[in-house]
Parts: sequence; structure tokens; C-alpha cells
Amino acid sequence: MPAARPESASATPASAAPGTGIAGTATPGTGIATGPVPGHPLPKLDLLLLAVSVSGISLSAPLISATAAPALAIAFWRNVMSVGVLGPYALLRHRAELRGIGRRALLLAAAAGALLAVHFALWMPSLRMTSVASATALVTTTPLWTILLMRLFGVRAPRLVWIGMTVAFAGVLVLTGVDLTLSPRALLGDALALGAGLAAAGYMLLGAEVRKTVSTTAYTLVCYATTAVVLLVICLAAGTPMSGWPAGVWWQIVLLMVTAQLLGHSLSNRVVRTLGPSVTSTAILLETPGAALIAALWLGQWPPVAAYPAVVLILLGLVLVARGGRR
Repeated sequence: MPAARPESASATPASAAPGTGIAGTATPGTGIATGPVPGHPLPKLDLLLLAVSVSGISLSAPLISATAAPALAIAFWRNVMSVGVLGPYALLRHRAELRGIGRRALLLAAAAGALLAVHFALWMPSLRMTSVASATALVTTTPLWTILLMRLFGVRAPRLVWIGMTVAFAGVLVLTGVDLTLSPRALLGDALALGAGLAAAGYMLLGAEVRKTVSTTAYTLVCYATTAVVLLVICLAAGTPMSGWPAGVWWQIVLLMVTAQLLGHSLSNRVVRTLGPSVTSTAILLETPGAALIAALWLGQWPPVAAYPAVVLILLGLVLVARGGRR
């Protein structure tokens, strides 16, 4: 998710999709990032921060899977806590901007928040139905859905991007075929994770449009608040328990909010301005093997051997997409 990092409304902030870290960057003075300077080494501090970001994001899926609370409730409280952390700062420093947000930008930000709620409502339950490795690999297909959606609006992608998409979707077909042999429940979890990736693509595109005129902080507050409200409605409609868990569960939700949102996606949005979108987005793809390794060692979730080639195909395809997008 996008970083809750203050920026001026005139800049075009970095934009990251949940679980992907795919972002746009800004050039000094214009809001468009240049990324790394050719011939110069990458900043060591930013590389370290990127490693922390990947670690925080990689912990997200195993932590959700291990938390003994309904997935929808975890999603709701995660966003409520984020609003609680961001809200006071946003109201103190961006009150005038929040009051002056135009109707169109406000509606688009709310729509982005609703899509983010759909993303959470699909992806987090998928972690209880299929393996962490499968759910994480499939939700990171967000860049592929983004490219397809942009193509509907007339944006043409380079040939390498389409090759990468073909490779990645081949991996998706292999992975879902493997999970079908395990159980129909696992296949349904795969479908939810894919749907979550599609919802995240719509969320990212809407957010990028809003951020042409609205700062990251103001946009994120409106978006997260909308996400929390939509998730509350979904939880109430589904009869999902919202409390009554041990203190340890609440601390796990707090840890999820800190690691995945405040450290994970916020840091990826920070370093993308210096490292560039290609380096950052490719590094964030390490979320899949990172989450799979943590789930295996912590939860004992070892994916079937046949799933490994599928995950490799998906990651290879996404790397090609990132490289093609940079060109």
C-alpha cells in the first residue's frame, strides 16, 4: 500500500500496489523521479532500507495466516490502526488540503479505497485456503492486471512486457493446476488471490490519478478510511466477529500494521525515488520466496514440489515486465 509519507500536493507521489511495490518515481522539482544515475553506485542506505521493506512485506502473509482471528476482521483493524496512526498528523499538517479536495478527486480516492477493501477481502481469506506461497505469488500479478487495464485505455506496452506477461500467466496456469490436484478449496484460494491482484491494479491506477493533484498523506487518509468503512460493512454483513480474542492476537495485528504498511510499503515508496521503479519493483518480488520461506520454517507450510517451477515462472515473468516497463 502507499506510504503515509507527507508530500506537497503539486508533486506526483510514488504509487505502490499492495504486495508488489511497483511504483512511479519523481524528478526533483517536478514530482517525477529519475531513479539511479547511470555510472553511479546505488545508495547503500537506500539498499538497506529496501531490504527492510522486503522483509516487512514478506512477513505479512505468514503473519496473517498465523493470526487466530477472522481474516476480514484482521483486514478491518489493520486499516483502522493505520488511520489512527496517520490521522492526527494528516489533520494537523494537511487540514486545509483535506478541506479543499475537489469532488472528483474525493470520489476517485473513495473508489480506490473501496477497491483496496475488495483486495483485502479477497486476498486475506485466500491465505487460509491455499498455501502462503501460492497466494503471495498470485497476488503479485497486480502489474499484469495493471498493464491489461491500461491497454483497455489505449496504452501500448513494449514487446518485452507482453513476453513477461505470457510467461507469468503460464506460471499461473501451472500453479492453479497443481493446487487443483490438492483440493478444490486450494483452487478457490488461488482464484481469490488472483481477484485480489486485479482489485489492487484498479486501486493503483485510481490512486495514481488522484495523486496528480493530492498529496500522499491526504490521499492515503481518505483511502484508508474508506477501506475501513467498506470492510466494516462487509464484516457486519458476513457476521464476522470483530473482537473477543486474546491480547496476543491484537499484538499480532499491530505487528502486521507496523511491518507490512509502515515499514514495508512506506520504505519501498521512499527508496523508489533514488533506486528507480525497476530495481524497487524487482526487489519487492522477493516477497514471494521470502513469504514462502517464513511460512515453511514458522508454520510448516512446505509447498508441493510441483509448485516451485510455477512460482519461478511467475517471478520470471514479472521481472521481464519490470525490465520492459523500464525501457
